Amino acid sequence: MKKEKAILNWSGGKDSALTLYKLKQSQNFEIACLLTSISEKYQRISMHGVRVALLEAQAERIAIPLVKMEIPDMPSMEVYEERMRETLSKLKKDGISTSIFGDIFLEDLRAYREEKLAELDIKAIFPLWKQPTDRIIHEFLDLGFKTITTCVNEKYLDKSFVGRVIDVDFLKDLPSNVDPCGENGEFHTFVYDGPIFSKPVEFEKGEIVLRKYEAPKTENDSDQCFSDKKEDPEKYGFWYCDLISS
Repeated sequence: MKKEKAILNWSGGKDSALTLYKLKQSQNFEIACLLTSISEKYQRISMHGVRVALLEAQAERIAIPLVKMEIPDMPSMEVYEERMRETLSKLKKDGISTSIFGDIFLEDLRAYREEKLAELDIKAIFPLWKQPTDRIIHEFLDLGFKTITTCVNEKYLDKSFVGRVIDVDFLKDLPSNVDPCGENGEFHTFVYDGPIFSKPVEFEKGEIVLRKYEAPKTENDSDQCFSDKKEDPEKYGFWYCDLISS
């Protein structure tokens, strides 16, 4: 059977890593590339804050080509969508018919992705969709994946949670209102080892900083808009742990 040629939307974190593992097991898709949004200004993975050098090290160890889509810092939805259209249109010319995501349960986000991809006649696939997040994170750990938090939302978690490796103790320490996969944007991660890697990605932990952002003025001004939990009207902040290649 001919495999569908697809892209995997790659954040560098645990959900996209587990999604890739499952895709490799199913063998129904040819993953032509990993697609990652990068901050033009900071040369880091959008929201996750991970340096491009570490992203590139992941792709090298996974042995799948990497496509970096550069976007401005805090772009408007119009700018983001235009960059995405340009990128996907080029990939479609190379035979891409499917775009794959690690999203789990945010209905509005899924509908948004499907609507925008349909405009380009590209199908959206969600291999982890509606699976219990407590089961997903334990499956991830049981498979031997290793991941560290690079960014936490201060509305849900304090500074002590950033720069921590996710393990059983980390999960036990999470407040009851925090999803174990951080699906509402409570935290973001960087995967540095696991069954999809030829060898671990080596890094050292750098400084930890708090970065404040203006709260979104409309429901489409940031990726937080797809959460059912709305942000405070003034500002919201994220703790970041810098990871440095070693």
